[in-house]
Amino acid sequence: MIEINIKKELHGSIGIMNLDVDLKIKTKDFVALTGLSGSGKTTLLRSLAGLEKAEGIVKVDNEIWQDEKTFLPVQKRKIGFVFQDYALFPNMTILENLLFVNKNKKLSQKLLEMTDLSELKDRLPNSLSGGQKQRVSLCRAMMNKPKLLLMDEPLSALDPAMRLKLQNEILQLHEEFETTTIMVSHDPSEIYKLSNRVIVLKDGKVKDDGIAKNILLKTNGSAKFSFDGKILDIIKVDVIYVAIIAIGQQLVEVTISSSEAKDLKVGQEVVVSTKAFAPSIK
Repeated sequence: MIEINIKKELHGSIGIMNLDVDLKIKTKDFVALTGLSGSGKTTLLRSLAGLEKAEGIVKVDNEIWQDEKTFLPVQKRKIGFVFQDYALFPNMTILENLLFVNKNKKLSQKLLEMTDLSELKDRLPNSLSGGQKQRVSLCRAMMNKPKLLLMDEPLSALDPAMRLKLQNEILQLHEEFETTTIMVSHDPSEIYKLSNRVIVLKDGKVKDDGIAKNILLKTNGSAKFSFDGKILDIIKVDVIYVAIIAIGQQLVEVTISSSEAKDLKVGQEVVVSTKAFAPSIK
């Protein structure tokens, strides 16, 4: 069990705000941490890792990592941290990057085999693709057999095919090493696939907490589907209006009424949904 009850003043999307989080996470859970940029997700991860100081308590399996009297440094916390920018040592080979954390050659060999990196173990990071670098970063994070694996949007810079491959490898490592994992992500499909619990932060506080299906599926009533989007343009075509809306990396056209065209604005965040297969936005 991981117990987290911390507070910290920080500069967020709305200016100065207070990160105020009180959570209990079961051992071996895979938790997806999501929310708007500036809501406190990365600060929470860094506080758990001991990279930033916050007021309060962090307790992992009855071991105090932080309280009024104690503050364990990063190297004494049983964590693995996977950054978005890989953070590999450029002058070390893949194998040397892993062994720098732990001299266990048997474990490094196992991790390299699990992630299809064995043949690249003597290469330097600058000769690798983005996906390969992130797999090295993931392996390095597992070299300490962490109680807590923290990942800050580790796959956001990768193409969809590579993201899918690494999602499978992350899940495999999570289950193989029976670690507790907290991963920051904004990708609904990724969250749904990997996590058994989703925590949504807003302005430094927990807004939603539950399983992915309940948090991510926003349909209600007779709605068949529902997606968040942003209006890019509103165009008049003959006697009707068409809203051009970005949903993720795709654009869709939705026919709207003249009254809706007056109320909606370019740049506005909207929800695109359908009832009886007639799309509408609100």
